[in-house]
Amino acid sequence: MHLTPDLIANVLARQKLLTVDQANEIKKEARRLPRHQRSAKAFSQRSIAYELVTNLGLLSEANGRVAIDEHIIADAIAREAKLNRVRIDPLALDANLIERQISRPFARRHRMIPLAMLDGKLRVALANPFDMEGIDAYRRMAGRDLELVVASEPEIMKALTEFYGLRQSMKKAERDLGGGIDLGNLEQLVRMKSETEIESSDQHVVNAVEYMLQHAYDSRASDIHIEPRRDESLIRFRIDGVLHDIQAIPKVVHAAVVSRIKAMARLDIAEKRKPQDGRIKTVRLNEEIELRVSTLPVAFGEKVVMRIFDPGVLLQDLEGLGFYPEELGTFADFISRPHGIILVTGPTGSGKTTTLYSALKSIASREQNITTIEDPIELVYDIFNQTAVNPKIGITFSSALRSILRQDPDIIMVGEIRDGETAQYAIQAAMTGHLVFSTLHTNDAASSISRLGDLGIEKFMISSTLIGSMAQRLVRRICQSCKVERFLSQEEADTLSLTVPQGKRIKVFEGEGCHECRLTGYRGRSGIFEILEIDEKAKEQINNEVDAQTIKREAVRRGMKTLRQAALRKLADGETTFEEVLRVTAL
Repeated sequence: MHLTPDLIANVLARQKLLTVDQANEIKKEARRLPRHQRSAKAFSQRSIAYELVTNLGLLSEANGRVAIDEHIIADAIAREAKLNRVRIDPLALDANLIERQISRPFARRHRMIPLAMLDGKLRVALANPFDMEGIDAYRRMAGRDLELVVASEPEIMKALTEFYGLRQSMKKAERDLGGGIDLGNLEQLVRMKSETEIESSDQHVVNAVEYMLQHAYDSRASDIHIEPRRDESLIRFRIDGVLHDIQAIPKVVHAAVVSRIKAMARLDIAEKRKPQDGRIKTVRLNEEIELRVSTLPVAFGEKVVMRIFDPGVLLQDLEGLGFYPEELGTFADFISRPHGIILVTGPTGSGKTTTLYSALKSIASREQNITTIEDPIELVYDIFNQTAVNPKIGITFSSALRSILRQDPDIIMVGEIRDGETAQYAIQAAMTGHLVFSTLHTNDAASSISRLGDLGIEKFMISSTLIGSMAQRLVRRICQSCKVERFLSQEEADTLSLTVPQGKRIKVFEGEGCHECRLTGYRGRSGIFEILEIDEKAKEQINNEVDAQTIKREAVRRGMKTLRQAALRKLADGETTFEEVLRVTAL
């Protein structure tokens, strides 16, 4: 028994979520579907009923004129069947349980997926609790009592596709390999027989890599790790700065997957002893997404890390980075200057590249020549003239910058100032009428001044060219779907050096953990910023060779907010948590 548009229309009408006329409109549209879309095969492949109802955009008067979506439909079906409703997290699925308990054809046909074994009962999520034939058949196959819960049909289909797509492709590739000898394991002392490696063009491996990339994009992952272990390999995704285990894959398939990725990145498939770096460009939903690929020989084979560069993340509007209005005003003033140097500082992974790309995007125009020097180019953007550092052929930051100065640039972005020569050329460019952006690895904004001095730049040159320095970090945002309030304990307040008046408590927020945030309590990240403007007072201090901490103290006295203060403001506004403030900032 399929979940038809008529069934959904009747359920929504009975629960007063839609009027009778609206329900009839659904039934009328269903009768207009082409015959092939009403076939059993079509229903087995797509969530046709959900698609039809949600695409109509009908407004529910009972829900305050909210458009009917998949969650409202699933909630209504659960109430109709007097069952609990769940949300499915593909990352939390028990792979071994699913593989033991249900076949892919049966799961797709009856829209159900096992979730867990609880007190001797098998918990099963299903889209259609009125499919008694399928439920009875599965109860007999499972040979145990079932605890039924309702999930939306699109969620179940997506979970089945992600699970069976990746897992079955790996299984078929393992079968094709025939369980050969693991040559990547350094503990193998004797090679007993030759191994016929699967070709990178094998369809099962191609499918497995495709499913993995799609899963990563859907999960908002920033990095994909493929790590060889002794007995198997592990796929992990970094989501909001934290690594999640995704899938264990057969060890014998690991080399085939690595070969496929190398072929896509145009790397040397035969070279397994040296680290390699490459790029992959993919197209998803008509949008190009680039991946930076790095391979590294480790004890049990080659480890692969793919960094995902989504244009929607790297090329944001400045307003979306987490600036408060006054911070945005100060930074916007920096980047509107005709010449000078602007530094963004912070450790790896603090969002410096995103800030620089977003700043360049905001000031880019056809009248300006914007040139970047990067190691490597993280996102190809056709408005910029981008040069990649390649020391093997003599292209370093300093040599590229020297050449770029002869290319009539208006704005220059230097990926990182690493040495004195690069620093000298960057300062020279700023002094000769160019606007220069760059990054430094320093802990705070004021330390960038000391760092430039350590690289051999004269103090008067720093004071005359440096527009401002901005230190930044990324804090995880509290998930809005499970956000709850609490109060800081006295010990927590003392840790943050907060003075709490007698009888008062400080209210903060945290995430309890839900489906939307994969039980982490966080969803997305926001920047915190420490912006040091090089005004006349700061220039005087630099020329007088005042140390960085004194410059910082004076700037704070005149209104600059430190990273800790910026994080505390996000905490007070309910954007992040006490734990994130401690994790990301230091006193």
